[in-house]
Amino acid sequence: MSRQNTFDGLPEFLAIAKQQSIRKAALDLEVTPGAISQALQKLERRLGAPLFHRTTRRISLTEAGVTLLEKISPAALLIETSLGETSQSSREPSGTLKLIVERLALSHVIEPILPAFCEAWPNVKVDVTVSNTHRDFVAGGYDAGILIGSYIAKEMIAVRLSPPFKWAVFGSPDYFRKYGRPQAPGDLIKHKCIRFRRPAKGDIYRWEFLEDGQNISIEPNGPLTVNDGKLMQNLAVRGLGLIYSSTFHASRKVIAGQLEPVLLDYSPGTDGLFLYFTKTTQNQPKLRAFIDICSELRRSLI
Repeated sequence: MSRQNTFDGLPEFLAIAKQQSIRKAALDLEVTPGAISQALQKLERRLGAPLFHRTTRRISLTEAGVTLLEKISPAALLIETSLGETSQSSREPSGTLKLIVERLALSHVIEPILPAFCEAWPNVKVDVTVSNTHRDFVAGGYDAGILIGSYIAKEMIAVRLSPPFKWAVFGSPDYFRKYGRPQAPGDLIKHKCIRFRRPAKGDIYRWEFLEDGQNISIEPNGPLTVNDGKLMQNLAVRGLGLIYSSTFHASRKVIAGQLEPVLLDYSPGTDGLFLYFTKTTQNQPKLRAFIDICSELRRSLI
């Protein structure tokens, strides 16, 4: 025995009540008059009451039919409106864009992009989570993330946001005048380094280099340890020690003459910041709109 669908016969009932005609209701629903009559009869049997008075010339609601129509019409209108809104939202950017963002991307990507995006799409809400740990991307319901490319899962679709950058050691001109410049990674043992404690893991970030074809990592030695990248840069600008960063994230301080890079020849390779997302979310209008704004920023950076 097939299970009875609660909504069986209701579309036909509503169409007949609206058109006051089985033939016109059939045209409305693009089915045959026979199919309309059969669906109505099944509904009446299920309810145990006739819903229409029928003659050869006229059809009208019974008392039971009037009562049913009064009760389900608001729900039918709500369903129709909701379907229309959902259909519209599938074409126009709307809803909430939920992002998880690498902290290093804030000043260079998020802060320049959000004003332009919010101005272009005022009906889209934006929910930004700042985190360097993106393991909960799917479980967290994020639409997209921004992360350094080498940390993005292979199954994700990625769009470059920054120019390729290298990793290097940076110090202020004043620091280098006082203590000199390291010529090789091994020289760092003689220098004051500002150590970075990763907020997500709580460990000290090791500085990575490529020397004589071999990847090496060094745990920096120094009196200062911080867990914020912006603070780390500002302390380096004040001459309190050397830091390990990317040429992209330190670029503003370098252009301003506040920091200078060293050991670039020992950089372990190039990387970049990327916007990433899954295949299932890539066609959302709100995400496509955000990607378009990101593309404008990318052209100004690359």
